[in-house]
Amino acid sequence: MQAIVAVYSDWGIGAKGTQPLVIPADRRRFRALTDGAAVIVGRKTLEDFPGGRPLKNRHNIVITRQDITVEGAEVVHTTDQAVKAAERHDACFVIGGDSVFRQFFPYLDTVHVTKIAAAPHSDVFFHDLDADPDWVCAEAEPEQEHDGVIYQFCVYKKVKQA
Repeated sequence: MQAIVAVYSDWGIGAKGTQPLVIPADRRRFRALTDGAAVIVGRKTLEDFPGGRPLKNRHNIVITRQDITVEGAEVVHTTDQAVKAAERHDACFVIGGDSVFRQFFPYLDTVHVTKIAAAPHSDVFFHDLDADPDWVCAEAEPEQEHDGVIYQFCVYKKVKQA
């Protein structure tokens, strides 16, 4: 299972349920990587999407404790249910938010990270993969710049233990 996330220099991912700093190229990369795949998303993160609607051209798996129906999405209530739903697809990305990233972290083998060289206030953080010996940056594209902000696309892989 994969995840895709944009992190700030302190591995912050957002504040008050949204991203304080957005890089348009990151959004384009997100769309390109997840297009046609399954995505696992929490209900609160889904509410932050445009119109609070599921993402088009993806199988949206919404994980929530609430007894709700989401038009255009499969609603699940447990990690096991989400994993089983994801197994029906060739590719699945965990896309947030914070509690969903933490919940599915043990299932991840690849994380697509956009590293943004800024540190706006964040109240939630992604696991610092650079500080974790079980993860390695397997690919790093050259740094780029948008409106004076440096960012870089990286792909982290979980180190296989012998």
